This record gives sequence, C-alpha cells and structure tokens, in this order.
Amino acid sequence: MAGLLIVAALAVLFARWLIGRDAVSDFLTTYPGTYDLPESAPTGIPAWLGWQHFFNVFLTVLIIRSGLMVRREKRPSAYWTPRWNSKQKISLQLWLHQSLDILWLVNGVVFIVLLVATGHWMRIVPTSWEVFPNAVSAGLQYLSLDWPTESGWVNYNGLQQLAYFTTVFIAAPLAALTGVRMSGIWPKEAQKLNKLYPVKWARAVHFPVMLYFVTFIIGHVAMVLATGALRNLNHMYASQDAVNWTGFWIFAGSLVVIAAAWVAARPLVLAPIAGLFGRVSTR
Repeated sequence: MAGLLIVAALAVLFARWLIGRDAVSDFLTTYPGTYDLPESAPTGIPAWLGWQHFFNVFLTVLIIRSGLMVRREKRPSAYWTPRWNSKQKISLQLWLHQSLDILWLVNGVVFIVLLVATGHWMRIVPTSWEVFPNAVSAGLQYLSLDWPTESGWVNYNGLQQLAYFTTVFIAAPLAALTGVRMSGIWPKEAQKLNKLYPVKWARAVHFPVMLYFVTFIIGHVAMVLATGALRNLNHMYASQDAVNWTGFWIFAGSLVVIAAAWVAARPLVLAPIAGLFGRVSTR
C-alpha cells in the first residue's frame, strides 16, 4: 500500500511539473478537455436515462457476483433443469447468472434504442478526432489534481466520452458475445461454428472483460464523488442540474436495493423463483 501511495504521489508531481512546461500549457489551452458537440446534441440527462443507469448498475453488480460464485463453486448446493430439456442441468448460481445476463441484454437493447432515438448517442460517441487530444488533456488535468471543469449536464470531457463509449459499445458487446458462447443456448453440435469460435477464446476474454467492468465501476464512482458529488448524483438519479440532496438520497436508496439483492441471491431465495421456469434439485 505504501508503495502505491508513493507511486501515485510521484505521478501527481510529474503531471504538475509537466503542465508547467510552456508546450504542454499551450496544448492544454488549445485542448481544454472538451470539444463542441453537434448543434443537434441534446442537453441534460432525462429521467429514462437515470432509470436505465440504475437498472444497469443493479444488474451488473449481481452479474459480477453470480459470475464469481460460478467461477468458485466446486460442488453446487442446487441445480436447475429447464422444462424443455431434461438433459440440460446447470447449477442454480449459473441459472441466476444467465438469467441476469438476459435481463441485462434486454435493458441494453432498450438503452441503445432510446439513445439513438433521442440523439443522446452524440454525448458518448465521439463525433470529432479532437476527442483524443482532449482526452489526453483531461487525463493530465486529473493526474495533476487540477481537474478539468465538470459540465456533464451539457458535455462530457474527452476522457469521459472515450470511457463511456468503450464501456457501452466495446466491453458490453464483448461480454455478451463471450457469455453467449459459454451459455446453454449455444448450439453444442454445430461443429463448424464451434471450430470458428472455440469456447476457450470466449473464456479467455470473458473474465478480463469482467475485470474491466469492476475497474470502470470503481473509477466511475470515485470520480462522481470526488468531482462534485451532489451535482453529479442529481444528474444521474434526479435528472436535474442542481446542488441539493435529492439525487444523493435516491442513490442511497438504490444502494440499499442492490445490497438487499446481493444478500438475497442465495439458494433459499433463488430456488422458488427458478422453480417457476424449470425444476430445482439438489443433485
């Protein structure tokens, strides 16, 4: 831990020294961290986006939990068998993981459709090559602790935009494609297809993608709280550009719901739910 703190302190000092150089200072002036969005780009964060954000966090956290449980379990305490295929038996934790995956995919499709229909895609999809130098600029400012001006209600900085784009349009599809390959819905008898897309490739990618999501969530929450928590939480949870406690209390309530679901995700609670869609057994 001490070593990490020393490295972090040295990185901050280096960034501060760097932005003090004339060339870098001029670069920051030319590229302050953001670039102008198209004139048709919407402003603000609508209520549907706030709800989508909560559902996505809720499902992602439970997917990560159930995925880790599947990865660690040696002798499952319960199994689930679908009504339409008595030969396909999986652990109850794997049933939970795959069921959550389906809900997450449905939520993602709804999100993308609304994103395109409302024009909000322009806020997280780069529309200019200037996103890259502005992302470098924002990164330097963050590292120096002289953080760029936050204006998420109107426009994300280049680093935020690239992070959100990567998460939504690269990491999420990778998680979905690799998850489907390892799931029970994949056609096991399709030899040519299995040869083109070996399951070992999916396994090699799926876990690192999960680690990416964990890293993104930790970094995202840390920056939300450190760069104006009340305003940022109002943006995401209360759909208002104001500094008050409304978004904070909604956020706190969402954490209670997520924590309750985390605790409830055990065989005693899952078995009756899974039983509605198949047969639950202990062997």
